[in-house]
Amino acid sequence: MLICQLTDLHIRPPGMACSRVSETNMLTERALRAVAAFRPVPDVVVISGDLTECGRDDEYDLIAEMLGRILKMPVYVIPGNHDRREAFRAKLGHLPGVAADPRFVQYAIEDHPVRLVMLDSVVPGAGHGLLCEDRLRFLDATLAAQPEKPTIVALHHPPFACGIGHMDAINLRNADAFTAVIARHRQVERILCGHHHRPVVARVAHAIATIAPSVSHQVEMTLDPNDPGAMVMEPPAFQLHRWTPADGIVSHTVLIEKFPGPFPFITEPDYPGQSD
Repeated sequence: MLICQLTDLHIRPPGMACSRVSETNMLTERALRAVAAFRPVPDVVVISGDLTECGRDDEYDLIAEMLGRILKMPVYVIPGNHDRREAFRAKLGHLPGVAADPRFVQYAIEDHPVRLVMLDSVVPGAGHGLLCEDRLRFLDATLAAQPEKPTIVALHHPPFACGIGHMDAINLRNADAFTAVIARHRQVERILCGHHHRPVVARVAHAIATIAPSVSHQVEMTLDPNDPGAMVMEPPAFQLHRWTPADGIVSHTVLIEKFPGPFPFITEPDYPGQSD
């Protein structure tokens, strides 16, 4: 199974750039086209939050049109702190699972060899994330229902500190409670996050947790605790998570831009290894 993860699209109304700099609509369109052209075609696409910059109806209309026009595989979405839950549900309710729960955008996908559990970590009006008791109970009960099936859990806010201070200040506030639930369910192999606009890997309980880079702009890499934070136009990317029964989940970061090549490998006469 091949799972494509996109995150932090930050769609704006037509003709507007994000933070006056990042042409997120163009960059998102380019990313979606790259996913559609990838071979083998991903079985599913997961979008882990911040589909829009401001949660406006016209922003959701634009991303809904892009997804319907470009991607033919199932698309599973969850909101981020830049989204507005009510508008998200109203405009993207045609996508699988979005309207499954009456309060939150949380659901499980059972149709594939790997189970996908999608969580809503949004706190309306705040940049940080949190899973209230109701959402933690949903997670615990959903995982308990399928204890033997390989599972991926997706949420926008990372449940760990990564050292980028201004982003750690707005990560998942009750990460300990989330980690305690994950620890009870050994079938959870991977936790997929967005929010930080950088590729980051950590361990949460027994599971590997990953943050995908944005398909638009990135957050400047700094470990200075006093840095206020800024965006940079580093190459946008998405992640591919490949699952097989033999190998489990292996993840790749895929740059969207085109680069020179491909060029064939040429074995030099004095190469010290052996040809396989």
